[in-house]
Amino acid sequence: MISYRWWLLVLAACGSGLGAQTRPVTASTGAPPNALTAAERAAGWRLLFDGRTLAGWRGLGYDSVPTAHWVVVDGTIKKIASGNVPRVPDGRPLNGGDLMTVDTFGDFELTWEWRVTPGANSGVKYNVSEELSMAQGSQMTPDAIAKGIITPNHSALGFEYQMLDDDRHVDGKIASHRAGALYELVTPNATKRLRPVGEWNESKIVFRGNHGEHWLNGAKILEFQLGTAAMDSALAKSKYRSIPDFADRRKGHIVLQDHGDEVYFRNIKVRDL
Repeated sequence: MISYRWWLLVLAACGSGLGAQTRPVTASTGAPPNALTAAERAAGWRLLFDGRTLAGWRGLGYDSVPTAHWVVVDGTIKKIASGNVPRVPDGRPLNGGDLMTVDTFGDFELTWEWRVTPGANSGVKYNVSEELSMAQGSQMTPDAIAKGIITPNHSALGFEYQMLDDDRHVDGKIASHRAGALYELVTPNATKRLRPVGEWNESKIVFRGNHGEHWLNGAKILEFQLGTAAMDSALAKSKYRSIPDFADRRKGHIVLQDHGDEVYFRNIKVRDL
């Protein structure tokens, strides 16, 4: 006869197994998100998001977090969809709420996980000058908007790692606007493997000296070198060409973009190089 105590032990084991299966983990490390492994600590990594609060962040051009735009939900940073608000021609809200690190970074490696909702657009920006961004935003007149000048209020100017639903968003038709691109400047290569909408992607940026790299789900999908003929040509053809000092190398902020759509970030980690 099977004892009652034996059944309790079996049920307890099954329950703990189910819990282990449903607990979120990072695919590349098997560790829970928003936590550092011992090896990461030893290598100089630190968390930019603790999984519970937005400590260490504020809105670009704001003294605090714009809570109408951003909230922490279930261990993620959620960009709240903006709804029907005035927008500039590329779809960003005219009065945005980009979320910016309080700290600035020079040579660094950044990793994070992200997922988008159907049709969504966002990104991670770096090499960002708050002063340059706000100065450009203050020049947004109706005439400037009509001409397609790209900087609404509280929107960061900097290099952008594009995050996108490639299949549903109109930007997916432009190679340098697709997920993983250095937005408007460099196109991802053929090693890119984007996970389906609703699943978590793992991304990495390496920025050291004049050299930059974008990685997606374990593969290096592009690299660039500032000051080269190829990069100068890409900048001259881009929407950034009329913005003085846009591509100057600086110690800048890291920014989560408010493009008006619902997107999620977690497991944001950085280390100085």
